Amino acid sequence: MASLELAQPHANIKQSQHHVSSKPISTTSGDYDTANSLEVRKYLRTYGLTPPVVESFEVQAQRCLKLLSMKPTPIEKYQYLTHLRATNVHLFYRLLADNIKDITPLIYTPTVGEACLRWSEIYTQPEGLYLSYSDRGNLHTILANWPHNVEITVVTDGSRILGLGDLGVNGMGIPVGKLALYTACAGIRPDATLPLQLDLGTNNKAFREDPLYMGSRIPKISPEEERDFLDELMAALTERWPGIVIQFEDFKNPFPALERYKDIYTCFNDDVQGTGAVIVGGFINAVRASGVPVKDHRAIFLGAGSAGVGVAKQIVEYFIKEGLTEEEARRKFWFVDSNGLVTLDRGDKLADHKVYFAREDNDGKQIQSLSRLIEYVKPTILMGLSTIGGAFNRDILERMARLNDKPIVFPLSNPSSKSECTFEEAVRYTEGRALFASGSPFPSLEFGGKTLTPGQGNNMYVFPGIGLGAILCKAVNVTQDMIYASAESLSTSLNAEEVAAGWLYPDIRRIREVSVVVTRGVIRAAQENGVDRELSLRGLADEQLDSYIRDRMYDPHRERENVADEVAQLIATASGGAHATTNGHGNGIAIRGPHL
Repeated sequence: MASLELAQPHANIKQSQHHVSSKPISTTSGDYDTANSLEVRKYLRTYGLTPPVVESFEVQAQRCLKLLSMKPTPIEKYQYLTHLRATNVHLFYRLLADNIKDITPLIYTPTVGEACLRWSEIYTQPEGLYLSYSDRGNLHTILANWPHNVEITVVTDGSRILGLGDLGVNGMGIPVGKLALYTACAGIRPDATLPLQLDLGTNNKAFREDPLYMGSRIPKISPEEERDFLDELMAALTERWPGIVIQFEDFKNPFPALERYKDIYTCFNDDVQGTGAVIVGGFINAVRASGVPVKDHRAIFLGAGSAGVGVAKQIVEYFIKEGLTEEEARRKFWFVDSNGLVTLDRGDKLADHKVYFAREDNDGKQIQSLSRLIEYVKPTILMGLSTIGGAFNRDILERMARLNDKPIVFPLSNPSSKSECTFEEAVRYTEGRALFASGSPFPSLEFGGKTLTPGQGNNMYVFPGIGLGAILCKAVNVTQDMIYASAESLSTSLNAEEVAAGWLYPDIRRIREVSVVVTRGVIRAAQENGVDRELSLRGLADEQLDSYIRDRMYDPHRERENVADEVAQLIATASGGAHATTNGHGNGIAIRGPHL
């Protein structure tokens, strides 16, 4: 009997040797990073919840890129990356930072366009905050449900998404993607960002009748109702998070809100101001490369919407800084909309934003043909913000090439299917002489024995720096001088190799360093305008300010080491003064003192 008892299995139970933290179990997605050391996993209470191996960043990236390559379509790649961001935030941002050029088109334009069109169909998890018109009067209470401190929010009503029309709540993909770029490009911590979708109805009848549509099934509310709703929202946001930076995105008519709030809150509109700034940044370099004096330039804009007018107004500012009067600068622009050349005597009622650039010197001519207008104006600059794919055809491009040694051709419409021309077409039909920048990405190509690389006037060159600059200097407003400073700073951010190669924009793979330059310019402009509240930054030299900016940028590659240092310090304190340090690489913790 005794031998039988000895043969029975028994448990050798010992007192736990794991460090038990007073920290509550966290739901932060970075807690489950397989790069975390074993000690960190014990501290985070995730020990055993992930496979036991401690992985290097390189191995993690190899797995992610392999999984990404297995997805056959861009939208499936988008969904995989969405899942990765939700489940391992630091790994997602490491992957994005190290592959910014390849992954950005998958999380933002052009793929985000399809994601928005299908948002209610592919929805799997919450990724931001939704505020409906029926919530009016209670917005502050709903904002209190958001668990994090917020430094910046991107807000849209979904009424004008990427030239795709009114998508209602399906527009949430835009704030989500935009804020991911704020983090990747300028190092704003992901948990300090708030994607905010306003559910104010939609005029898209197909969505309202779609059983899968996840928004209110009402027509778009009136501009007056939206104004009252936004009044409550802006007050509630700043009460909940004083100092928050608010970025408007993809409103059908962005001007009323921008004019109403820009001098009261820390806000800006990226469609109008960011687009204008990034184009001006490349435009400054194109004007220099063209060899044509500033006073001799003439610009035709195909598309007279809010984005086009916003771009032109900032170019006016550049012309003024180059010595022209405002009237001289204004008269350098000819706008074309769906009814032809925008003139004061055309016979139709012009939208308010078009009046500033409407021509009064057309001698009664109502020119509707773009090719005829080119012969009439003889422009040096051709800008496209029309969303009319292929509008800059062979005839148009060849006319520009006959008129100019180095024509400036900027087809800026997104996505690429709506771009006015491709890079290949611009190169071929101008014999490789076009100074080109587009809104959507195009591949490099070989021409005349050289590799030519297109410029892309991507807003991600400027809006991250505008946001970070406003946050760091605690700006009470985002002034027009701050916006223009982002453009001017961008134009100076190219390195010697990029300048020698004739690029108009810096290599996107250097985006974080570019963002430092832009952020510094924005802060300096805020200081000159007296809208900064972080007065200690005023005394810093530019090099010191650059260091200050870099030190405050979230770096997903350092998060493992930061948490390991925190754990080491806590263990040292708990052990009564024993010393604990990381191994210098953040891979583990060497503990000296009593074992915990």
